Amino acid sequence: MAIKDVFLPLVGQPHGPALAAIEKCVAVAADLGARITALALEEDVVVRPKVLQPSDPDFAEASGSCQVNDTQRLLNVFTDASSRAAIRAHGRSAKVPADQIASILAEHARFSDLTLLPVKPHDSRTEHIIEAFLFESGRPLLLCPEQCVDALRPEFENVMIAWDHSARAARAVGDALPVLQAAASVRVVTVTDEKIEAIVQSAAALVDHLREHGVHASFETAKCGGSSTGKVLGSWANSHAIDAIVMGAYHHSRLNETIWGGVTKTVIGQPPCWVMISH
Repeated sequence: MAIKDVFLPLVGQPHGPALAAIEKCVAVAADLGARITALALEEDVVVRPKVLQPSDPDFAEASGSCQVNDTQRLLNVFTDASSRAAIRAHGRSAKVPADQIASILAEHARFSDLTLLPVKPHDSRTEHIIEAFLFESGRPLLLCPEQCVDALRPEFENVMIAWDHSARAARAVGDALPVLQAAASVRVVTVTDEKIEAIVQSAAALVDHLREHGVHASFETAKCGGSSTGKVLGSWANSHAIDAIVMGAYHHSRLNETIWGGVTKTVIGQPPCWVMISH
C-alpha cells in the first residue's frame, strides 16, 4: 500500500531546529506524493488575570492585538512550507490539557498512513509522545532528529533495516514497504558478534521475501564490540551514509527498557538519521 496520507504533530516552542524539522517533514510528504495534515497542540493553562497599568513595561506587549503565539508560529512555518512544496495540506490548532496531548495526537495518527515527528534529543516529553504513538496509534512513526536536521535528505535512497528476527521488526518491514521499494539501496543489518546459521537463515528469508516485492536487499552483520546495539546501529548508519533506518520498537517491555536501557530507548533518545519505527 502506498503512503498517501501523513500526519505531522506540532508541539513545543518554535526554535530554529524545530522549524527546520517541520520544513523537512513537509519535503518528505511531497516526495511521497502524500497529503499532509498538521495538528498543533498547546497546553490549556489557566492563567490568573493580571491588571496592568499604562506605566507597566508589559502593558504595550499585552495590548498588542497582533501577538503571534508559539503554536501559530509553528503552523505558519508549516503552511509556508506546504505552499512552496505545492502539496495538499491542512493545519489546525487546539488547546488541550497537558496530560492529554500525547493520547490525542496518537488518536489522530490512527487515520494516517504515517506520522512524521520532529524529535528533540534526550527529551522526556518527546519520548512520552513517541511511546503513545507506538502503543496507541497502530501506525508507523517516522522520527525526524532535530539535532542533525540540516544534514537530512527528504529522499530515502539508502535505507537500512535493523533486523533482529522479531515480530516487531517484521511489522516495521511491512509498514515500510513503499519506502523500501522506492530506495536505491536497501541493507538488512543484524547486530551480532557471531554470524551463526540461524541469523543467516533469518536474514536470507527476509531478503527473499523482499525480492517478491521488487526490493533487492543485501545482508550484513555489525559487531557489538562491547557497545550497545542502539549505538552500533547509529554508528553503522552514519558510516554508511544511511538516509533512513527501519526498525521495530520495544523488543523488551517498556519497564525493562526504562530501567536497563535498550535499542529503542537509545535510538529515540537521539536518532542518527530518519528512523521509521513500528510496534
